[in-house]
Amino acid sequence: MGNQYRNEDQEINKVLKYHQEKLEELKKHDLGDIDENIRETEELLRTMGIQVPDSASTKPTGMSEKRVVKIPSWDELVCEANSKIKQNVSLESLFSEEELDTNRLVLDKWEREFNTIHSLDKYDIAICAVAAIIGATIELMLVGIPKRTPEGTRAGPLSNYIRDWFEKRYPEEEMTKLANNKISKVPFDAQDNRHTTVQVEGLSAYYHRLLELGHDPLLGFFVGVLDIMNGSMTTIDKNGKVVVQVIKEYSDRKESDLFSALAKQLTHLKTDVTTSMGLPAPLMGLFNLLQFGSIGEENQTIAEIVQGMYYEGYDFIHFCSLSIPVMITEVIVRVAYALKRIKEGYSIKDSLPLSNNRQKHPKLATMLFIAHSGATAVNLGKILFTRNPLSINYPQWVAFGKYSYQQLRWTIIEKPTARYYFLEDKIDEELKEIYADIDKIMNQMSDSVIFVDE
Repeated sequence: MGNQYRNEDQEINKVLKYHQEKLEELKKHDLGDIDENIRETEELLRTMGIQVPDSASTKPTGMSEKRVVKIPSWDELVCEANSKIKQNVSLESLFSEEELDTNRLVLDKWEREFNTIHSLDKYDIAICAVAAIIGATIELMLVGIPKRTPEGTRAGPLSNYIRDWFEKRYPEEEMTKLANNKISKVPFDAQDNRHTTVQVEGLSAYYHRLLELGHDPLLGFFVGVLDIMNGSMTTIDKNGKVVVQVIKEYSDRKESDLFSALAKQLTHLKTDVTTSMGLPAPLMGLFNLLQFGSIGEENQTIAEIVQGMYYEGYDFIHFCSLSIPVMITEVIVRVAYALKRIKEGYSIKDSLPLSNNRQKHPKLATMLFIAHSGATAVNLGKILFTRNPLSINYPQWVAFGKYSYQQLRWTIIEKPTARYYFLEDKIDEELKEIYADIDKIMNQMSDSVIFVDE
C-alpha cells in the first residue's frame, strides 16, 4: 500500500508539474489556445480523481475576465451626497487652496491676454497722433474760415478749390435755366411771406433755404419729398416755431408719384447748391429750435449764432470742404492699421479695415476715437482762440460724437460681455482637453472594465 501511495504521489507531482509548465507556456499563446489547453489539463486531472476548481477561476494571471463596474444614477448620487453632507457647500470648497491659487493665476493670465488684444501699443498711439495732426493741420491751413467778398464766398485754398469745382460742375447759367423749368419747381420754395397763409418769421431771400426743411441736403429727401407729394411747405422760423402750410399759388408743383417727387427734389437741390445763399449744411435748419443760450458780447442764442453763420457763408459747400480733413484722418488710421496688421502676419482679407467690428478688428474703433478726439481738441482750441463760431468744424464734431458714443458703449456695455465670452471660450478649451484625457483613459480601461448603469 505504501508503494502504491508513493507511486500515486509521484504521478500527481508529475501531472502538477506538467500543468504548471503548461500554464507558463500558455502565456505565450493566444487566448483560444490557452482555454483549450486548460480544459485538457483539467480533464486529465479529473480522470486521476483530483478535484480542480472551475476553469473560470483558474485563468492565468493577466487573463482574468473583464471587471464589471456599476454606475449609479444621478438621483442616487444626489441622495448619497445629501445623506453624508448636511451643511451648505460652496464651489470653492471642492478645491484645495493650492488649486484655487492656481485658478486665480490662470484667470489673471487670461485677463491680461484679453486686455492685450484690445490695448493699443506705442505704434497704434503714434498712428492716432499722426492722423489727428495731419487732419487738424489741413483744416487750419487749407480750409480756413468763410467770408463774403465781392467775388463770392471765399475761405482757404482747399475750400476755394472745392467751391470752384462745384461752380464748374453746376454753372450758373445752366442752373438758372433749370431753376425756371417746371421740373425743378417745388411747393416749399417761398422766398418771403407774400403767398403764405401763416406768417413765417425771418422768411426772406437770404434765409428761406435755412428755414425751409425741404432745402436741407439730408432732411430734404424726407421732409422735402413729403412736401412735394402733399403740396405743402414745412418750416422752422427764426423763433423756433414749426409751421406746415399749403400755398395755393404753388399747387401746380405737387407730384403724386414717389419717384417723380424724388427726381424733382434732387433737381431742385442741384439748382440751389451754387447760388449766393446756397444750401445749408445737413441738419443746420434744426438748430433754429435751439432758442436758448447767451453767447458772445451780444448774448445770442444758439439759433441766432447758426443763422449768422449761414449768412456769412457757412453753407453746404463749406461743409464739404470741412469734411475732407475729417476723411483724411479716417483714411490714415484705417490704412496704417491695415498695414500694421499685415506686418504682424494677418492675411490681407483679415486686415482690410472696412468694419469697426471689435471681434474682427479689436483696436480699430478705439484708434479712430483717439484720432478724431485729437483733431476735435485742436478745433476746440481754434474756436476758443478766434472766438468765431465760423471756426467750428461741423463734420469733425459729428465724427467725434459718433465715435465717442461707440467708445462709451464699448467700455460700459460691450467690453464686459466680450471679456466674459473670451474667458468662457478659454475654459471650454481647457474642458475639451480634460474630456480628451478622460476618453483616453476610458479607452485604456475598456480592455479590463465594463461600465453599466444600475
